[in-house]
This record gives sequence, structure tokens and C-alpha cells, in this order.
Amino acid sequence: MNIAIDPGAAAVLDRLHRAGHKAYLVGGCVRDSLSGRAPQDWDICTSARPEQTLALFGAAQCIPTGLRHGTVTVKQGGGLYEVTTFRTEEGYADGRHPDRVAFVAEVEADLARRDFTINAMAYNAAEGLVDPFGGAEDLLVRRVVRAVGDPARRFEEDGLRILRLYRFGAREQLALDAATAAAAVAARGRLGCVSAERIWQELSKLLAAPRPARWMPPEILQAILPELDMGCYAAALRAVDALPPDPLARLAALLAPSGPAAAAQALARLRCSNAEAAVVRALVAESGLALTGEAPRRQAWRLLARLDGGTACRLLALRQAQTGEAGFGAVAAAAGQLLAGHACCRTAQLAVDGRDLLALGLRPGPAVGRALAAALDEVVEERLPNERAGLLGWLRTQHWT
Repeated sequence: MNIAIDPGAAAVLDRLHRAGHKAYLVGGCVRDSLSGRAPQDWDICTSARPEQTLALFGAAQCIPTGLRHGTVTVKQGGGLYEVTTFRTEEGYADGRHPDRVAFVAEVEADLARRDFTINAMAYNAAEGLVDPFGGAEDLLVRRVVRAVGDPARRFEEDGLRILRLYRFGAREQLALDAATAAAAVAARGRLGCVSAERIWQELSKLLAAPRPARWMPPEILQAILPELDMGCYAAALRAVDALPPDPLARLAALLAPSGPAAAAQALARLRCSNAEAAVVRALVAESGLALTGEAPRRQAWRLLARLDGGTACRLLALRQAQTGEAGFGAVAAAAGQLLAGHACCRTAQLAVDGRDLLALGLRPGPAVGRALAAALDEVVEERLPNERAGLLGWLRTQHWT
């Protein structure tokens, strides 16, 4: 079994080997390579102690990112490569991080501390695949995510592994080993030891998988989002799977049955960014959107008059996923055409602005906003083109108070 190694990673491995150290690619890059995907990161584990790695590559080529845990980031060929000493771990008082780390001489001991067998594989060109726990068979033959060793212990060590279990299952479209899945549900209280930021990071990756509903058991989702309306959970999951792999729209599908107040509370709990939270809040608030029977272009224009293009398109996809009504798809297509043509949908896009209205004699105040809104309505209803001369002529004929 051969893996096409990134040139920078190959150079780091070669230098470690020539200095007499053992060194392997490890973890996600091995898993992704076996799955036929190009790895995003190339991590390396080695028998070299961190001080030996620093001495070998030199201060100019190294970033001492985690010396206590044996990690040095090496700059090579324009890339960055994490090089970590083989280690074992003991004690997890905070439910997330080891209390003690011990450096060891053999890669097998290092692989034994990892979460799942599909992540507990190492590789170099000389020795080939090092796979003491059957990760390749689990990934390629059995098609299952299975914990390394005792699953209860793995989740006791790090509560985040519970969400990683479902994320890897959904991403790789793998079944879950029965003992591992049972241990994850039993240990769900350990999720309380995980920071909100890390929970949202893992949840967003899960929601970005192709069809993740199968890997979103209610016990786990309720543990991290107690605001969910579990009476509507099955319908929400159907909407999640029917949506494109958009984490924000899918999160809105989960939260919409709970209503805006509960959704805002959940978003605060997850500590989403302000921009992410604004999108989800808007989608939940608008999740009762109904088709009007008007032409799709007219409906799209009205929607774009009050929502930005990205939110409007997400909302239409959400409503189609929730209802199954094809009409939302037709409105979405029309919205896409309007956006592509830079159609005037909001007052800021009008060919006239507040200064023009003041020049016509309007006094500063609410009347200016009402006049612009009325002008936009004329354009949206296609009674007037979005042209300065025509709009000014129409505005002169109106009476604003």
C-alpha cells in the first residue's frame, strides 16, 4: 500500500531518517490518503525529542508550538508540518487534556493513545503502513468507526471525541461500532467539559457532511443544544438532509421549531461568531415564509428587498427542505437571476438617494425614508425603471409628509 507523500512532508521525513530517528506520517493524512482524498495537513510523528527536532532543523526553520507535548512546527518548502515526538498520556482531570505526557521510543505506543482506529495509523515509504489496531480494515472493508481499545476510557479522557465520532462517521459515511456508539451516548455528560467554541467547531463540521442526519442521535444533540424541540426533531433532521451541506442553514433547520428566543439562546451557548449568529437568527425568524402565488420573479424581488442575497437564498433552500414545495426552488432560481443581473432590490441600490430628496425640498427625517421605500416599491413592482431621471420625475409628483 503506497501513499503519494507531499514533497514538503517527504523532505521532513527524509531529514529525520537520515539523522537516525524513526519518523512517520500519522493520523488524518494517512486516513485521507487511504480514502482517496488529498490531505489538507501532513502531520508527522517521530522518535526525535523536541529539542532534537529543533537542533536538526534549526531555529529559523522551526516554530516551538507545543514543546511540553512534544510538538514542533517545521517550515519546509513553503508549507508547515507539525512534528510530534512519540508519546503516551495519563490523567485527564479536566476531561479534555492529559495531566502528564511521557515521550516513548516506539510508534505503536503513540498510536495506542489515539481516539479511533481510522486515526491510529502511521506510514512511511520504507516500512509502509503501521496499523496495529486494524484501522485500514475498519475504513476500507468493515466501513466502521471504532474506538482504539476501551471506548469508555477514550471518551472519559476527552469529551470532544464524542462529537468527533459522529463527525467522522458522517464525513466518511461509515457505520458506528456498536460498543463505541453505546459508550459515546453513556458518556455524553463529558461534553460539559468541552468549550463551546470546540463544540461549535465539531458540530459545524458534522453539519457540513453530505447527509449527516444518520449521525445526529437525539441524546447527543440535546446534550449540546437543550433548546431543541425534540417533538419536531425527526422532521428537522429530514430538512437537514434535504439541504445542501451548509452548516448555518442546517443549524437553522434544527433550531427553527424552537422559535427565535430559544434559537438566540442556543447561538449564545455555542458562541458562534456575530456574523454566523445573525444569519441563523434571520433564518429562524423567517422560517414561516410561505409562497404567495405571484410569479417567482416578483416573490424573489420582494424577498431581496428586505434580506441580503445570501440570507434570502439560504432561506428559500431551508423552506424547500422543510416543506418539499418545489415553488421555493423556482423563487430561488429567480433570486439568483436577479442577483446575477445586479437588479435593484434595496433602497441603497436605487438610482436616487436621500440627498436627491433633500434637493427636492423634503426635510430631513422619516419622510425621506418613506419616499425612498415608495420609490423602491415602484421599481420592484416594475412600474418604474431604476433610472435617476424617471424616479426624480415621479418623486416630484408625490406629496410627502
